[in-house]
Amino acid sequence: MAIHETMLAETVLFPGHQRDQISGYLARPMGPGPYPGVIVIHAAPGFVDHFKEVARKFAAAGYVAIAPNLHHREGPGDPDDVGSAVRAAGGVPDDRFLGDTRGALDLLRSLPYSSGKVGVIGYCSGGRQSYLAACSLPLDAAVDCYGGGVVAGPEDLSSTEPQAPIDLTNDLGCPLLGLFGADDGRPSLEDNRETERVLESHGKTFEFHTYDGAGHAFFADYRPSYRQEAAIDGWQRVFGWFGKYLS
Repeated sequence: MAIHETMLAETVLFPGHQRDQISGYLARPMGPGPYPGVIVIHAAPGFVDHFKEVARKFAAAGYVAIAPNLHHREGPGDPDDVGSAVRAAGGVPDDRFLGDTRGALDLLRSLPYSSGKVGVIGYCSGGRQSYLAACSLPLDAAVDCYGGGVVAGPEDLSSTEPQAPIDLTNDLGCPLLGLFGADDGRPSLEDNRETERVLESHGKTFEFHTYDGAGHAFFADYRPSYRQEAAIDGWQRVFGWFGKYLS
């Protein structure tokens, strides 16, 4: 994996759901490209700086990455406070998420240094949303990092999340990588086994990996949940997955 020593990183505005102007953090290597793209979906706690660091990590590895601020409309303000307000209101509506992510996808593919290949990666609620996007948008690869709610019963659904992503698996249009902690309760090991069963029944290309000693948010190096060994191996798998399907 080539390491790009210089990059450009900036906040950009682009049209999202219903053509609303929303913000995102775009990071790319300096040079003409072409570079594959990655959409980074932040977790429910908010659009914190960690996800900008994730975008820069992808840029250093030769990707054009954008982390859309899914809470743009509820801001400005401290990302933690804004995230709390969004969760209290029921979370980001699925249709709005898909509109915003479609806008990010269109932006990446329009860039003159884009290769045209784009993947998506999401964490926590963003993992669920990554699965949803992979079943709904023309993406080339997807990564679900401990996305709770992919498997959901009627009691889990709401006006903002009206359908369980697992029910859309037949429409999954790209290879899916799933990374999970054995000590996580959402998603549980049972949820992940059910997701694997459904993916297999539909003949989808996927790989799931579960880390012993890790729980939810083991990639989050700014939280006590961080597990270095799992995160290092997870990053290697992420880059291997995107390297295989976005190159």
